[in-house]
Amino acid sequence: MSLSKKPLVAIIMGSKTDLKVMQAAEDALTEFKISFITKIVSAHRTPEEMFDFSKKAHLQGIEVIIAGAGGAAHLPGMVACLTPLPVIGVPVTVGGLKGIDALLSIAQMPKGVPVATVAVDNAYNAGLLAVRILGLKNINLSKKIESHQKKQKLKVKSMNAELKKKKK
Repeated sequence: MSLSKKPLVAIIMGSKTDLKVMQAAEDALTEFKISFITKIVSAHRTPEEMFDFSKKAHLQGIEVIIAGAGGAAHLPGMVACLTPLPVIGVPVTVGGLKGIDALLSIAQMPKGVPVATVAVDNAYNAGLLAVRILGLKNINLSKKIESHQKKQKLKVKSMNAELKKKKK
């Protein structure tokens, strides 16, 4: 069950092939019971749909957009220039440049068009960042985030304890 029945986050990508990477954003949102929609919205093949989606997302209750794209990776930046919502860009690996082309395209936005950018193929962190943004105005979600961070610390402590046992 999600915190809200209406989607709060939109996960968009330029192509179906990006879904294997973007699934991790869905996983992070599901972990925190955040409702979301997932769509293919191509900046190059369906620009009218991209414009329409970007301009109307906030009117439909969406609060954060996660946009994944590879290659020229215009989708996150184009969406960011059209919406008042925070946009998180996920550079997706395609071709021989191993996602560096997409990373540079998404990270090097001009002044006035902000796109938060995560590491190449790291859609899970994009999902977590969306959760943190939503947590700014939801105390229960904020507490879940703190609990998640504590679990991460405990995992590291557990790993160190295992290492110590192996060395004895």
